[in-house]
Amino acid sequence: MSERTHSEPLDPLADAGYREVPAAEGGRVGRSWWDANADEYLDEHGDFLGPADFCWCPEGLREADAHLLGDLAGARVLEIGAGAAQCSRWLARRGVQVVATDVSAGMLAAGARYDALAGVRTPLVHADARALPFADASFDVAFTAFGAIPFVPDADRVHGEVARVLRPGGRWVFAVTHPVRWAFPDDPGEAGLTATRSYFDRRPYVEIGASGRVLYAEYHRTLGDHVAELAAAGFVLDRLVEPEWPRDNDRTWGGWGPVRGARLPGTAIFVTHR
Repeated sequence: MSERTHSEPLDPLADAGYREVPAAEGGRVGRSWWDANADEYLDEHGDFLGPADFCWCPEGLREADAHLLGDLAGARVLEIGAGAAQCSRWLARRGVQVVATDVSAGMLAAGARYDALAGVRTPLVHADARALPFADASFDVAFTAFGAIPFVPDADRVHGEVARVLRPGGRWVFAVTHPVRWAFPDDPGEAGLTATRSYFDRRPYVEIGASGRVLYAEYHRTLGDHVAELAAAGFVLDRLVEPEWPRDNDRTWGGWGPVRGARLPGTAIFVTHR
């Protein structure tokens, strides 16, 4: 799962755990959380991600090696939940027509600073993935690396919007925390190797502030849930990629690290087409 135990300074974290929360409340906190934590997140992980590199996951799988998006010559590409748009910037440097969207103005502001550092202009659009401001059938490829889908209770709307803006045959590729991880404590060491929850417990992970307000919510879906939502939106699953932990990667990132990575999958990447 993602970075946990952060909270807004004016509303300190009071409680955290797996619980039901109103969908509307859980679905809107992603914007404020990422706005508040954008700089801290990038300070911690920016060196690994780079300002203009396409990394799919903490395992370090790069698009330069994986080629999950296919041949992009002449293609129009959309990134959803782009964060600071590192992946889109990598594509733009290679002449790909790409647009990066994110719900967080804080992350997009960081993206604009990265543009200046990298000497690349990346089109950045402030948008909720559940209501994309683009015309029907206007892109050939869409992707996200851990964006949008984990942070909304209604990921079916994300898939529906992606299907709408993709041309027939268009490719949709997205990376999420591997669903099996939700049965285990979010610990990169030995403690993270013993299942303590049911894989089928779909209650989101939620952080509550001292005010009683939801500060953060992250949603679990089983592999079957993901496939069902894709099928309902009109997508065909071509590949399910489960990157192995490289022996030379000794980095710990939240619940990811070499101890768990040697035994349990940490990331699932769905490669689909419309």
